Amino acid sequence: MPTQISLSERKWYIIDAKGQTLGRLATKVATLISGKSRLDFSPHMDNGDYVIVLNTKEVLVTGKKEEQKFYRTHSGYMGGLKETNLAKLRVTRPNAIIEHAISGMLPKNRLREGMMNRLKLVDGTNHEFEGQKPETITL
Repeated sequence: MPTQISLSERKWYIIDAKGQTLGRLATKVATLISGKSRLDFSPHMDNGDYVIVLNTKEVLVTGKKEEQKFYRTHSGYMGGLKETNLAKLRVTRPNAIIEHAISGMLPKNRLREGMMNRLKLVDGTNHEFEGQKPETITL
């Protein structure tokens, strides 16, 4: 019977988002942090790896999504709908774009929070995870 792997057995990966399409980048990252790329994958266990995404501000989208794609939140009160388009969100919170895309691709259960905690988003090329000796993945 397979068991959940320890923290020391989890690998660290670096992916540069500069020039990458948002959806294709998000599917690769979601596969790595959910553990689907491992041989010992089991849907009821969290055996994913750590992923560091660099240059989050420079991720690309196709078509007219920069002006037409909206992120919506609702407070629960009447008239509490707030909308922000992608261009405005890129200026204010560039990490939220990639975080939202990846979060939507993960399972909606108790394992999701642990998977999202292993996602490290960095706006720029410098990061503080050199001690983990991450390996670079090119898409």
